[in-house]
Amino acid sequence: MTAGAVAGLATTARAKSSGVIGANERIRMGVIGCGGLALGHHIPKLVRLSQDGQTNVELAALCEIYDLRKKIALEKAPDAEMIHDYREMLDRKDIHGVVIVTPDHWHAKMAIDAMEAGKDVHVEKPMTLYWEEARDVYETATRLKRVVQVGAEGTSKDLFWKAREVIAQQRLGKVVWATGGVYRNAPGGDWNYPINPECTPKTLDWDRWLGPAPKRPFEPERFFRYRKYWDYSGGLAHDLISHILSALQIAIGPEFPSRVSAAGGIYCHPDRETPDTFHMMVEYPSNYVATLFSTQTTDEGIEMAIRGEKATLHFGRGKHGERIGRVEPESPYADEIEPFEIPSEPRPDHDVNFIECMRTREAPHCDALTGYKIMVALGLAVRSWREGRMFTFDPEKQQIVE
Repeated sequence: MTAGAVAGLATTARAKSSGVIGANERIRMGVIGCGGLALGHHIPKLVRLSQDGQTNVELAALCEIYDLRKKIALEKAPDAEMIHDYREMLDRKDIHGVVIVTPDHWHAKMAIDAMEAGKDVHVEKPMTLYWEEARDVYETATRLKRVVQVGAEGTSKDLFWKAREVIAQQRLGKVVWATGGVYRNAPGGDWNYPINPECTPKTLDWDRWLGPAPKRPFEPERFFRYRKYWDYSGGLAHDLISHILSALQIAIGPEFPSRVSAAGGIYCHPDRETPDTFHMMVEYPSNYVATLFSTQTTDEGIEMAIRGEKATLHFGRGKHGERIGRVEPESPYADEIEPFEIPSEPRPDHDVNFIECMRTREAPHCDALTGYKIMVALGLAVRSWREGRMFTFDPEKQQIVE
């Protein structure tokens, strides 16, 4: 079916309910934002799933406000309808869920609008631009009973769920310290993606892209390299550290933080507002600390590990690049604990997990509450760096302690 044919069916399709999905009903999805991650992963993945004969899903609609990306997206998904205004996608009653792959500053509004329109939501990490927005998304999901998944794909890796079992069984003893990070060495400056000279006010709907962000004159640099700017992104915390923190929270158990601080700076790449080196420290009510690191200036960094009083769980890579976990005893407990590896078993990947949960109405691997807890730590870390102060958070009241 062509995009035009799909558009022609839209009027009659809107008469269908977007409530509970029938066991044999085909799930129809929409993707909002057709940038690199959507073109490289979400759109091809949904097209493949629509053809596998098992998942019973269909990529029905795409939304984009830049002409070139519209063209490329339709080449990858010719059966989908292209929509300019995401609200028109949400008006379609035949669409059950949306995948939001936009800059951070749009996540909260689009997710809430989608839920209010009766859709389930996969929102790319970070969950939102500010932690208060994450609370709003979580509360909306709870009120409307919508399935929300945050796009931190590491939370669907079986290794971290197996690690969760090991930790719950006290095989590390009391968890006291977690570390991890993402490290890049980009001499030209990470996130300096090419700027297409054909991007003009005629081919890019600039005002619509800005949306809830502060109004500015047309500036393609900000469109193509938005992660360098605070108006649209939380920088390294949101783009890279979010992956590590999300996986660690699955392994240890999601919590709101109790205290958050951050350090770092713009040490090598002055062409940006967000720091090229960012480190954050998060203390949790269960009495452990996570120190998380990220830089765009060196490939060397601290390993991902969870340290207990009796043993340490090291996360590494196997011979074929797969993630593996190995538990090594602390020296005082060497006679009590034998080293062992944590096996991984097949588990639905992040995209399939979301689609399955749309049918079962169960919580996905990184649900709205987990995403909210993670976003509090990320959001407060960004504020800590920008304001030069530490934040204390009350997990019970879910508010900053002044």
